[in-house]
Amino acid sequence: MGNDVIYIGSDHAGYRLKLKIKRLLERTGHKAVDVGVNDDRKRYDYPKTAAKVAKKVADEGGRGILLCGTGLGEAIAANKFKGVRAANCFNEYTARMSREHNDSNVLCLGARVLGGKEAEKITKAWVEADFSKEERHIRRLKQIKDIEKKACR
Repeated sequence: MGNDVIYIGSDHAGYRLKLKIKRLLERTGHKAVDVGVNDDRKRYDYPKTAAKVAKKVADEGGRGILLCGTGLGEAIAANKFKGVRAANCFNEYTARMSREHNDSNVLCLGARVLGGKEAEKITKAWVEADFSKEERHIRRLKQIKDIEKKACR
């Protein structure tokens, strides 16, 4: 935990929650690299931010957090990048399982469906969890990577 890079981005709908989550990350010793947006007054298409965060994670490692209205669109867009495993989490359990079982490297949150305190709890659970490295989860991740190789030609 702590001191790892977490790229964070949002569209206009997720902007205010992004600021709250960024402060949480920084308070808990993580380096939060904000890739945008910088206000909520102008509409911004979520695929653009999802691509920025996903590309950073795919090319440079680390993890990412994306925030939009529901978290759904950004998860779909981010998962188009090879090596990205974006999970739209809606409680602490799904956040923890996405890390422990699926080794997710991008957390997607919906600012219009989650309250700030709940989003902070989810983020904390996700950031603190690690991949379990149990044989069954390693095997399943390999299967996902094999699918990705075939699908992304």
